[in-house]
Amino acid sequence: MPTIKLNDRGPEVRKLQLLLNSLVTPRPNLRVDGHFGQRTHQAVVSFQRAKGLTPDGQVGPKTHAALGLKSISVPVAAPATPSAPWMDIAIAELGVHEDSLPGQHNARIVEYHQTTSLKATDDETPWCSSFVNWVMKQSGRSGTNSAAAKSWLNWGLEVISPTLGVIVVIKKKTPGVTQATGSASGFHVGFFVSLSATHIRILGGNQSNQVKYSNFPLSTYEIRGYRRPI
Repeated sequence: MPTIKLNDRGPEVRKLQLLLNSLVTPRPNLRVDGHFGQRTHQAVVSFQRAKGLTPDGQVGPKTHAALGLKSISVPVAAPATPSAPWMDIAIAELGVHEDSLPGQHNARIVEYHQTTSLKATDDETPWCSSFVNWVMKQSGRSGTNSAAAKSWLNWGLEVISPTLGVIVVIKKKTPGVTQATGSASGFHVGFFVSLSATHIRILGGNQSNQVKYSNFPLSTYEIRGYRRPI
């Protein structure tokens, strides 16, 4: 991965800013805009000093490793749009997954949970709504403050014709826990990507235990609603 430095722009910088907001104390409260400006530079220097690294403000191999920063790719078929800027933030989280070791929990998922009143401290509690709440908070918008996926049906404005990035709530048509989302209620929430005659494609959390794109068959799931911020 190339070095990220002052004045760079792009999705890798957004990922960096999100990590710095989580890892640096006191929290720098960086704007997640993909621009490596002076405030991002200062936050990198603070992180490097805390980790005993050379405080040069550049994110080279050693700083990459300390951050756990991995290269991401933004799908050409589903770019973020001005009408849904929070999608940049959601895309930057692709690949975050539950810890498979017994008794261990991914701190990033626990951070998602802290944006809800439930404030779960593990990565096994269903976290699709926590992920959406976290993304909206990072974009400067209020969420539902609820860990329940169906809470989003009463949030924001109803959308009739969905576009990339609107929040979508689906529900499994038959009772029982679904392996795709781990939901006992059957409800699931995420960000709309596309819709065909047979499937709806969603970017969401807790999809096969990770943040990913998934295709949900309309034969198994019904679309309960589309919502966007007021």
